[in-house]
Amino acid sequence: MKDSYIKECIAVPAGGINYLETLEGTDRWRWGMDYTAGDLYEAEDLYKDGHEITSNRLIFVSYPEGGSYEPVKAAPGQYFGKPVYFEGNVYLLLVDFREREIRILKCREDMMDTDPFVVLPLEAVRDCYNLMLDTEPLTLVRQGHENDFQVIWPEKGDFEISPSETFYFRDGDRMIFSKWYEDPYYREETVIRAYPSGEVLEKIKGAVIRMPDGQKWMLE
Repeated sequence: MKDSYIKECIAVPAGGINYLETLEGTDRWRWGMDYTAGDLYEAEDLYKDGHEITSNRLIFVSYPEGGSYEPVKAAPGQYFGKPVYFEGNVYLLLVDFREREIRILKCREDMMDTDPFVVLPLEAVRDCYNLMLDTEPLTLVRQGHENDFQVIWPEKGDFEISPSETFYFRDGDRMIFSKWYEDPYYREETVIRAYPSGEVLEKIKGAVIRMPDGQKWMLE
């Protein structure tokens, strides 16, 4: 029975990666990552403690064919963050702890060509906790351990958010945050902040969801 079921499945060479996520903004790609040293910030902590971290792997799988691609293989001392899709290209976030660099790499959608896009000094961030790429447009931000939030690239911004506030996405000259309350019952609101200053522009009862085709839905 087991062999007959396997024959019904599409074989995808994933090299031990056993979970795929949809790459937001496109139906073509799913992506998967192994976490040999944990998340990006955990790899940074290990490196700071003197460990020679094992670099993680990032693969993309085409849908519906099931083709597997690994456009960049990280070298020792390097670690990937979450990729994003924007305007027909895939962008990779790679931190090189040895060289003290944050690199954004640009991949064509066919995964056949990868070029350096942006290189920043690692000192541009306090640490790599919640260091992430986002769209729209392409932006590098970081949400710290406490209440600090950084806009790192292409502009710079540095401001405080509330402890229960979480960055969701950028929408042009606005940044969308989700905030939760327990007073005493759980509820959520959406906080609209100006990019990149962080000034609060509006608070809306309910939650915003960004759909795969770019639509924004408000759950009231």
